[in-house]
Amino acid sequence: MQKLIAGNWKMNYGGADAVPLATALKSKIVDPKCGVCVCPPFTAIAAVARVLLGTGIAVGGQNVAWEDKGAFTGEISAPMLHEWGATYAIVGHSERRTYFCEDAVTTGKRALNALKHGIMPILCVGETLEERRAGAIENALKAQLEGAFAHIDAGGEQSLVVAYEPIWAIGTGVPATVENALSAVGFIRAWLISKYGVAPKVLYGGSMTALNAHEFLSKGIDGGLIGGASLKPEEFADIVRIAEKIMRNA
Repeated sequence: MQKLIAGNWKMNYGGADAVPLATALKSKIVDPKCGVCVCPPFTAIAAVARVLLGTGIAVGGQNVAWEDKGAFTGEISAPMLHEWGATYAIVGHSERRTYFCEDAVTTGKRALNALKHGIMPILCVGETLEERRAGAIENALKAQLEGAFAHIDAGGEQSLVVAYEPIWAIGTGVPATVENALSAVGFIRAWLISKYGVAPKVLYGGSMTALNAHEFLSKGIDGGLIGGASLKPEEFADIVRIAEKIMRNA
């Protein structure tokens, strides 16, 4: 399975500020052999998509609405993302769940609407530190998966990506151990296979860097949802090269 390295720029580099970063990525990631995607703020998607057109680096949104239009102040629809050149959309990121009260149900509805418009969702699931300490990791993951996939049409699971992001590791610089990540990713895959007979790509999304990427990607994890390191062109390119090397040697 082809690896996917996706960058989440979060609320950084909006508008014109994003062009130099996208231009630097364009010069450092040439003809990628693995999947590569960057998700800038909404205000920068169109500009970044123009810079990266034809490079093999896709562009995505950091969220997407569950409706195409209407009285949803502050939301961005899948047709809007498509018009700007986005082909991916992150849904259910832990920061959306934590700060903006999004839940598994709305995550599934967002993913479904993205799929209807040919946009590939990157559906995030993960446990809090409290859930991990309580031994409730699998219960937390199962609840998020069941809530989201209850709203995804049969077959849709083959057209999206799942990202395991241990909430306690995001932005802390302290990643999960490989064993932690593999256990959670294995549970996610097993749940999807038991329900659908297949499993999509499952990425790791907790403080992956160029220093630890090989450790995660060489053990069967299908890629990374990269936060801080995606804002550093050379480091992000290094992670892409690591993924490519692992694919060549597979």
